[in-house]
Amino acid sequence: MPSKRVRLHKPEAIIPGALEIPVQLVKRNRPVTWLAGITIVLIVSLILLPPDIRTIFWHSLQSQAILVSMLLVFSLVAISLVWSTGQKLDAWVFLSFNVRGARPLWLDRIMLGFTQVGNGFTSLAIAVILFFTSERFLAYELILGTLTLWLVVELVKFLIRRPRPFLRLAKARIVGYRPIGRSFPSGHTSEAFFMATLMAQHFHSSVWVVFLLYAAAFLVGITRLYVGAHYPRDVLAGAILGNAWGLLGVIVDGYVLNRIG
Repeated sequence: MPSKRVRLHKPEAIIPGALEIPVQLVKRNRPVTWLAGITIVLIVSLILLPPDIRTIFWHSLQSQAILVSMLLVFSLVAISLVWSTGQKLDAWVFLSFNVRGARPLWLDRIMLGFTQVGNGFTSLAIAVILFFTSERFLAYELILGTLTLWLVVELVKFLIRRPRPFLRLAKARIVGYRPIGRSFPSGHTSEAFFMATLMAQHFHSSVWVVFLLYAAAFLVGITRLYVGAHYPRDVLAGAILGNAWGLLGVIVDGYVLNRIG
């Protein structure tokens, strides 16, 4: 009798099909994937921290009235999203920055470039520079602060689920890439204000330096409207959240100085 031939499936033909289901799940659940990824990175970062630094961070997290006030205002801004008149005002202010007036190509490029100041990866790059310039503790603060802030922003976006303005407003335009995810709050703005608050306090900056730091953070918020990524209340909430996170870093600084003194 002739022997039967057994057809073997090539691994390269099976693997793509096996990966198709998890890839599709990731695409359909991007917010969940972001939250899971940032949480894993944060946990790994905490594990890799030196034990003494980790202890300082743990014991220095204490509540203050100003932080409670900021979180209260942040909550009120989030609740105000159900206000229909507020949405109309949001849309009017957004369109004023996004489409009204002259929009030359050179201005688009400047705004698109400056908005990257609030990118989390920019903050991590600055942290690496600080680490190699004898500002290691500030580098640790910046890395952990960025990761935790990133996690909170993504969590709030997942819960609020506010669509981006270009999905609701027919006149809106997008400058540069089309941002993914939800709109509230603005992650770039929160990161910019977090860095401004943390660095102004850590270096005991002069009035003019503090002004420049916060002016830069404010301009990042304006660019988020200009490039079509966020509504005004997204930017306002991001500024409040970033300031609050920066003040947490200030608490850590104060605790460390007391321990050293």
